[in-house]
Amino acid sequence: MDDETIAMFEQNLSGNLYKLWNRMASGSYFPPPVKQVEIPKAKGGTRKLRVPTVSDRLAQTVVKLMIEPIFHEDSYGYRPGRSAKHAVAVTHGRCWKYDWVVEFDIKAAFDQIDHGLLLKAVRRHIKADWILLYIERWLTALFETADGTRLPRVRGTPQGGVVSPMLMNLFMHYALDTWMQRHFPQCPFARHADDAVVHCSSEAQAQEVMHAIASRLAECGLEMHPEKSSIVYCKDRSRTQAYPNVTFTFLGFQFRPRRVMTRSGQLSTSFLPGVSRDVP
Repeated sequence: MDDETIAMFEQNLSGNLYKLWNRMASGSYFPPPVKQVEIPKAKGGTRKLRVPTVSDRLAQTVVKLMIEPIFHEDSYGYRPGRSAKHAVAVTHGRCWKYDWVVEFDIKAAFDQIDHGLLLKAVRRHIKADWILLYIERWLTALFETADGTRLPRVRGTPQGGVVSPMLMNLFMHYALDTWMQRHFPQCPFARHADDAVVHCSSEAQAQEVMHAIASRLAECGLEMHPEKSSIVYCKDRSRTQAYPNVTFTFLGFQFRPRRVMTRSGQLSTSFLPGVSRDVP
């Protein structure tokens, strides 16, 4: 928004940091508007990023480092020591143990998070009033579109901010992760931000889980993406029944039946991941 680069900020680093600290410590820091930038998606449409200023990113980083909570063990997105590769590896192993997978994506998750529910989750973990104050200000900061129009935000956490991924994980921790533990403890899952897979033992269980998750997301103000959610049969050499959907894509990897060579030198079929053709 202010056209200041990191290099420009560093030209008066100590002075800029002191000014930022002084404002945050006194409660007089108000986040400036974020700049909305639209980038194209691989399958069409655009993703709206809302980019904070350099100083605001520093302020958000301070808060993030202080309050990084402990999430569910199968939450892999935007967390130290965990990554998309870990989520794919865990999913790979579970596809051998469970016949069915429910894959789903949440439609415009970052843009649709309910502020009231999110702040309720935040207050459960954070007791410092100054941190709560600034999180609420970041959530409601104006954003400026490409034509210079400044608009208020009543839902969502801006994708592009430093603190936003942590807030997304915190929201989903209660909206999905702990809910799954209570209602479907026999169905392991892996979630990376708004993209997830759940493993089931039967088609009937998969249908029940998918319907229940869709209802749960709706209760929390979110929507399961109709075009990116499905029930998949993990077909391999021992699972020979005929079902129309035997492939899914998770975090850039396509899981499907693949021809493999066994240790005895014979051709067989295994349900394995491979880099998706849709990955640019």
